Amino acid sequence: MAEAATAGALLEIRDLQVELHTARGVLRAVDGVSLQVPRGKTLGIVGESGCGKSLTALSVLRLLRAPPARVAHGQVLFEGRDLLSLPEPELRRIRGNRIAMVFQEPMSSLNPVYTAGAQIAEAVRAHRPVDRAAARARAVEMLRLVGIPAPEERADSYPHQLSGGMRQRVMIAMALCCDPELLIADEPTTALDVTVQAQILELLRGLQRSRQMSMALITHDLGVVAETCDEVAVMYAGRVVERAPVGDIFRRPAHPYTAGLLRSIPRLEGERERLWAIPGAVPALGAWPSGCRFRDRCDRATEICARVDPPLEPRREGQLAACHHPVEAPASA
Repeated sequence: MAEAATAGALLEIRDLQVELHTARGVLRAVDGVSLQVPRGKTLGIVGESGCGKSLTALSVLRLLRAPPARVAHGQVLFEGRDLLSLPEPELRRIRGNRIAMVFQEPMSSLNPVYTAGAQIAEAVRAHRPVDRAAARARAVEMLRLVGIPAPEERADSYPHQLSGGMRQRVMIAMALCCDPELLIADEPTTALDVTVQAQILELLRGLQRSRQMSMALITHDLGVVAETCDEVAVMYAGRVVERAPVGDIFRRPAHPYTAGLLRSIPRLEGERERLWAIPGAVPALGAWPSGCRFRDRCDRATEICARVDPPLEPRREGQLAACHHPVEAPASA
C-alpha cells in the first residue's frame, strides 16, 4: 500500500522518472521529479521547452503516448492513492472527474465534428448520472461561467467557428464541468494574444479561488507565474532545480538558473539595455553533462559541480535548490 501523501498536499509526485524509447536508445526525459500540489493552492511548474514539464503533467493521469514514452519509476499520490498503480476503470473515474486537464492547443484537443456544447455534455455524462437534457443544460451553464457570450447559441458552434480565446474557454468549461478538486493547466495561454492571455489567466485565478480548487499551472512564462501561483517549481533538463513560495523565487532566487531566467525578463523602466540571455544552450536529451546539468552554462561552477550531482535540499526557510553554490540572498531578505 502506498504511503500517505505529505500533509496538506492533494497531489504528490515522488521520484518520477519518464523514459523515451527512441532510435538512439532509451532516454530519460524526466529524472527523479518530486512535487506537491497543496489543497486549494496553485503550483507553477516553469522551465524552458523540453525540460520535462508536460511529460510530468501527462504522467499524472497516465496520458503518455506509449510507445515511445513510459513511466519507469515513481509514484503519483492523489489523496494517498498511487494513480500509477490503479486499475484503468478506477483511474477513469478520477480522470476528468476529480482531476481535469486543460491542454495547450485547444484546436487539436477539441473534436472538429462535434459542437462545443456536445463535447462538454459528453464529459458531464461520462461522470454524472444525468440525461441528455440535463447534460446540455450543464454545458450551457459552464459556457456562461467561463464568460462566453450568448452561451445557448455558442453551445451549437463547432470549434472552427470559435476564436482561439473562445476555444480555450470551452476547454476550461469542459475541464471544470464535473467540479474537479485538481486542475492541471498545460501552457493554457500559448498562441493567444496578450489581451486574451490576460483574460484566460484572470478566469483561471477567479475559478480557482471561488471553488477552492488546487491547480498545477505549467508554463515557461515567469510573468504568468508571478500573477497566478502560490508556489513554484523550476525545472531544468528533466529535473526540479528549485522549489519555493512565489515571492521568494522573485525576491531571492537560490539557483543560478532561476536567477538567470529572472534576469532575462525584459523591463520597461530604466535605460534601454541589450536583453540579457543565459549563455549556451540546454543540453540535448541523453547528452547531459556529469554532475550538475547546468554547470556548462553557470558562471558559479567549480570542480565539484562536474563530479557531484547536487541534491534538491533546503537552502533557506521554505526554499529548496539543487546547487553546490547557491545565489546568496540579498541583505534585506
